[in-house]
Amino acid sequence: MVPATSPPAEPPAEPPAEPPAGPAAGPSARPAEDAAGLGRARAAAFVAPALVLVAVFLVFPALWTLYLGTTDYRLTGVQAEDPRFVGADNYLGALGDGEFHRSLWLTLQFVLGSAVLGQTVLGFALAWALRDRSGPVRRTVEALVLLAWILPGSVVAFLWLALLDRDAGTLNALLGTPGTAWLLDHPMACVIVFNVWRGTAFSMMLYGSALGNVPPSHLETARLAGASAWQTLRDVVFPRIRGHVLTSLLLVSLWTFNDFTPFLLTAGGPDHRSEIMSVYVYRTALGDGRLGFGAAVSLVMILINLVIALLYLRALRERRRTP
Repeated sequence: MVPATSPPAEPPAEPPAEPPAGPAAGPSARPAEDAAGLGRARAAAFVAPALVLVAVFLVFPALWTLYLGTTDYRLTGVQAEDPRFVGADNYLGALGDGEFHRSLWLTLQFVLGSAVLGQTVLGFALAWALRDRSGPVRRTVEALVLLAWILPGSVVAFLWLALLDRDAGTLNALLGTPGTAWLLDHPMACVIVFNVWRGTAFSMMLYGSALGNVPPSHLETARLAGASAWQTLRDVVFPRIRGHVLTSLLLVSLWTFNDFTPFLLTAGGPDHRSEIMSVYVYRTALGDGRLGFGAAVSLVMILINLVIALLYLRALRERRRTP
């Protein structure tokens, strides 16, 4: 006979799982609407002070400038008390003004010479030269470049006035050219060199960080393959730091386009030969008292800044799409 077998024993029943503790335990609890779990009301309360500051110091001045540009508002006189609406007259007058054209041309020279060719090239050259160095030489160079950047503009302008002085200037003493009036004979060149000297630190630090992301093995492979220094930069380094180059060009170009510090050096002279657009706006709005006209020129500057930013952003977007 086949022995009877008993059915297999059933596993013991597990106790029911306890509901998780906390605010999500209830059946009607909903997941938090943000990662921090603050909720919309409390999140809005946190960002409200920043939004108020942005509105007071950015949005309101922009709207007020837009309004002033459509009036004949002046610093003094009848138009100061009762300005008239003139529509687009200020903008048309600015676009047809020869002084505006001259200041725009000088500003383009200033941006090209100082930001694009000066700070960008010199900043990369310093970062490339210091990439493998350490010790006191690197620290000294970085300290000197950063010192020029963090010093107040008024202090830097005073130092350069002492350097370029016609009678007792340091540059004339070093070159043996007493009596040479650099600021009178070459005002734009002095302004460009002055701005390159004080603004190169940003590009140097940005490129120094970018070069740290280039694998040393790639550079060593290029060296063993017999590539020249230029070929290494063109085929190995620049393709990996193109995004940093475009970022540096965008920021430095915008800062330079709106820079007012050259006024401390030349005040736009002599004979308006170094009057870039920021100085031109200052002279027309406050010097001549034509606040409405100056506001219109300021809005034109904003539009030019927008065009520059869009061009750089488009180039950056195309670079990201390139495999």
